[in-house]
Amino acid sequence: MIKHLALSAALMIAGLSAAGAETFYFSAIPDEDDTALKERFDKVADYLAGELGVDVAFVPVKSYAASVTAFRNDQIQLAWFGGLTGVQARMVTPGAKAIAQGVEDKQFVSYFIANTETGLSASEEFPMDMRGLSFTFGAKTSTSGRLMPEFYIREETGDAPEDFFSRVGFSGDHSQTLRLVSTGAYDVGALNFSVYDKAVTDGLPEIETAKIIWKTPPYPDYNWTIRGDVDDRFGEGFSDRVQQALIGMTDPDLLASFPRSGFIAAANEDYAPIQTVGEELDLLE
Repeated sequence: MIKHLALSAALMIAGLSAAGAETFYFSAIPDEDDTALKERFDKVADYLAGELGVDVAFVPVKSYAASVTAFRNDQIQLAWFGGLTGVQARMVTPGAKAIAQGVEDKQFVSYFIANTETGLSASEEFPMDMRGLSFTFGAKTSTSGRLMPEFYIREETGDAPEDFFSRVGFSGDHSQTLRLVSTGAYDVGALNFSVYDKAVTDGLPEIETAKIIWKTPPYPDYNWTIRGDVDDRFGEGFSDRVQQALIGMTDPDLLASFPRSGFIAAANEDYAPIQTVGEELDLLE
């Protein structure tokens, strides 16, 4: 009887502990539409929960800026950021650190694409013939959709985008940039190479009327960044365990959702070039 009561009490305490266990929340910059993001990252949440032994939930956000705010305000403890948003988040969150990046993120590039009606074709040289055409970036704080494309526009032409092009817009995400250029709403635009390459793999119709005309030199981009207080809340070594879980992600279906061939370790200093360009373009406070 005593053993039975002790066992019952132990089970009750365990149940209360599990019920009160803290959930580990993460998010990602909304570089595609909401449906695609949820599909991608709900699977990642399940994987991380299994690897870490805690409840894990994906929290969608509406904008790049919202992802940084959610991280700073501790609404999320881990995020899949772009290069610039990662720098922004770490600047406003003491102790935060980049812990992983995609294999492709060490040498990331942006594509400049043009509607076929412009007559522009692929070139090794920066396409100066874009002068006077309409142009769309992606999100305003996107590394691959705005920061680095604007950097190279200024470097190659000596002009601000607003002076070089007849009209400049911001589509909000890479998929939308591809759609806007393919329909001719904008003559040219810049986007993340992996989004365009995936559109080619998927055989999307947009690639028939939106063609690559130039590729930027490589730069560091996306990264997993984690808050500095997670070990205090989830146990000693938790940050290292998260890093190992990300690096150990080998399921082709999970990796294809990024898309990346795998993840490798990263550190804050890897993104010093992005911080430098962000400061030059007044995109960092």
